[in-house]
Amino acid sequence: MEPRLVYREEDPSCMQAMAQLEKYVRQTGLDRILVELVKIRASQINGCAFCLDMHTQDARVLGETEQRIYCLGAWREAPFYTDAERAAIELTEAVTRISEGGVPDDLYRRVRQHFDGRQYVQLIMVINTINAWNRLSIATRTLAGTYHADAGRSAVAEQSAATQDRRLD
Repeated sequence: MEPRLVYREEDPSCMQAMAQLEKYVRQTGLDRILVELVKIRASQINGCAFCLDMHTQDARVLGETEQRIYCLGAWREAPFYTDAERAAIELTEAVTRISEGGVPDDLYRRVRQHFDGRQYVQLIMVINTINAWNRLSIATRTLAGTYHADAGRSAVAEQSAATQDRRLD
C-alpha cells in the first residue's frame, strides 16, 4: 500500500489546525492513559492502522499494560478497566458512531458519575480530535509503522511516573 499524499506537505495549515486541537487535548488535565485508551478505541472502530500504531506505542510509553491494550476491543468482558474508563470508552463508541443512536441519556448519566461537566466536554473534544485524525489518516493513506514513540518519549514520559503512582494507589 502506498500513501496517497502527505497532507502536512500539501497543506501545512491543516497540520497547524490539528496541532491546535492536540494542544487543547494535552491541556485538559484528563488522565493521559485514559486519553490514549479513548484514542485507541476510536481508532479501532474507524479502522485507522496509523493511529492504532501511534497510540498503542504512546500508551506503552505511559506505562499502559499490553493486556489492557489487547483487550480494549472487548472491554465489556474484561475486568481490568475502571468504571470511569468504562464510561469514557462507551462514550467514545457512541460519539464515534454518532449516527447510530447518538449519546443515550443513560450513558450520559453514567459518564457524569465520573466526570464533571467540563470533563465531559473535554472527553468529547478528545473523541472528536481522534476521529478527525483517523479520517485524515485513512483518506490520505498515512502508513502504519512510520511513527516512533521514541521521538516523543520525553513529552509523555514525564507524566508516566505520576500516572503509574495514581494507578497503584
